[in-house]
Amino acid sequence: MKSFLTAALLLLITLVSSCSSPVAVQQKPGVDFSRYRTYAWAKTDVKSADSQNPIYKSSLNDEIIQNAINSEMAKRGIRPVTGNARPDFYLTYHLYIEEAERTVANPPAPGYAFPYAMSYRGRFIPINYGYWYTSPYYNTGYRTETYKEGTMILDFIDARSRNLVWRGSVADPVGNPARIGEEFAKDAKEILDKFPVEAQK
Repeated sequence: MKSFLTAALLLLITLVSSCSSPVAVQQKPGVDFSRYRTYAWAKTDVKSADSQNPIYKSSLNDEIIQNAINSEMAKRGIRPVTGNARPDFYLTYHLYIEEAERTVANPPAPGYAFPYAMSYRGRFIPINYGYWYTSPYYNTGYRTETYKEGTMILDFIDARSRNLVWRGSVADPVGNPARIGEEFAKDAKEILDKFPVEAQK
């Protein structure tokens, strides 16, 4: 049973990592991003089917997300503008939380942790291949389930032209609505990993 649970956990980790949503990027051609050194925060927006729920609209969540983004920008030598100075660009993000559907495999039936077993001198010995054995014979089918999907869109707007010059977005399941600040902060880092200005070592 211990081997079964270990194998199932490894399979789950593999599936989760392989299903991670890729970051989508849009970039205005001909922009020299190296000239952007300062920014100012613009108003953020949260949209969801349950947008009146205060758990989705929290200044604490905004603080967690903005702190994470500020930290990533600082690694690139880009910092919030100070005083009355004009920023090089405006930074804002949008959060969308909505119901979505996905197809998932049913868990294998207990007792099928190994492809087969044998007996030797009266002892029951399951045969372990050393990896998770999959076979259509043990497939218990698939089901559709609903879940909450959170989408983060991070926008960079040139302060002079007011043109959108860069946008990054990613959509991931929201595991715990009470911790969406932390979850979106992680999404923000993944988005900024694609930003044209790389983090300084």
